[in-house]
Amino acid sequence: MALSRVQTIPYWLSEHPIIVNFRWNHAQLWGSTWSFVFSAISIYIVAAIFLHLLLCLLLHRDRRIPLGPIPAVHSLAVSLISVVIFVGILFSAAAEIRDTRWFWRRTNTTTFQWLLCFPIGTRPSGRVFFWSYVFYLSRFLHLLRTFFGILKYRKLTFFQLFNQSILTFMSFLWLEFSQSFQVLAILLTTLLYSVVYGYRFWTAIGLPGACFPLVVNCQVVLLVCNFVCHFGVLFLHLLKGGCNGIGAWGFNSVLNAVILLLFMNFYVKMHLKNRKVSAKHSSSAQVKDS
Repeated sequence: MALSRVQTIPYWLSEHPIIVNFRWNHAQLWGSTWSFVFSAISIYIVAAIFLHLLLCLLLHRDRRIPLGPIPAVHSLAVSLISVVIFVGILFSAAAEIRDTRWFWRRTNTTTFQWLLCFPIGTRPSGRVFFWSYVFYLSRFLHLLRTFFGILKYRKLTFFQLFNQSILTFMSFLWLEFSQSFQVLAILLTTLLYSVVYGYRFWTAIGLPGACFPLVVNCQVVLLVCNFVCHFGVLFLHLLKGGCNGIGAWGFNSVLNAVILLLFMNFYVKMHLKNRKVSAKHSSSAQVKDS
């Protein structure tokens, strides 16, 4: 019985007809049009700024709005969805490699090369693009965290709005242009999200946190890995004579570079702030001892 259940997991995550026969279609899929993604991102930005300004006008700066278990439930949901997407696209990528390996022999394409560089003419259909679409939809669940931060911590930053908006838009571009590198990007990102949001759920229910900034360090690792992989895509594009969706990849690379610079700036400021706080505590302790 247990073995049969295990055997059904690959079927439901990579062999189900809905997954195998998936097609990126503007007419039939929710959220698949340019007008939708631009409207959704615009509404998100306007709503976040409006809520932040409204609370600034109506409430004192130090006043917080309790959200109860909502952030914890949200973190748990995002973590579980990320695990499902990770496992789903992992099984789906393995199935695609198994089914198309015979064709790759003609072009001397290896599995690693396919993960970084889709052949020219690749269409947004099949298993991996189904999970890419699920990942795109999950991005809208991530947007809710911005509003939790505004309500609970009364905090809204440009980096937060820019990062969430751009990540949503880039996941749309992956589907629209069958962009190369998206399989590895989704694997890395969902692995990170499963850890980060699982950790946030862990701390939200009152369990002890890590002795180091786990969330920030995980985000740094993800950004650096993406940055390195982008060089791999560029190398294969020049070596093999082209990767599919390279125009969208170029735009994606620029946006990733901007996000990396903004995040590293935030990371350095946070590190310097923590050092000042530690130095202040150390000086206070020395004064007390003397």
